[in-house]
Order: sequence, then structure tokens, then C-alpha cells
Amino acid sequence: MDTVSLILIIIGALNWGLVGIFQFDLVAAIFGGMSGVVSRIIYTLVGLAGIWGITMLFRRHPKPAFMQEHDEA
Repeated sequence: MDTVSLILIIIGALNWGLVGIFQFDLVAAIFGGMSGVVSRIIYTLVGLAGIWGITMLFRRHPKPAFMQEHDEA
């Protein structure tokens, strides 16, 4: 779920970058305008992925093995 969310967040960020720099909405251009059904579904999924991304900020993950302290006796 995290990987899918991250991919959608990246798609949304790239799309907003295009809007900001070139005033071009790639999602709308590909899927039939901002009011098209498919575009609205994609925008909704990207928004939900953004909400899921917020939860990723506050989760506690164990450190990877190479970062853990080792007791050398």
C-alpha cells in the first residue's frame, strides 16, 4: 500500500510541477479534461494517497540492519 501511495504522490507532484511551470495539466490532457470521470478518479486517488502519505510520516519503523548498533564483545 505504501508503494502504491508513493507512486501516486509522485504522479501528483509531477503533475502539479507541470501546472506550475508550464500551465499544463497532464492528467487532464490524457484523460479528458479536469471534469472527465477518469481524471476525477485519478485526482481522488492522488488525494487519498497524499492522506496516506501523512500517516507514513508518523509511523515508527525499525532501523535497517546496517544502521543498528552492534554489541562487540
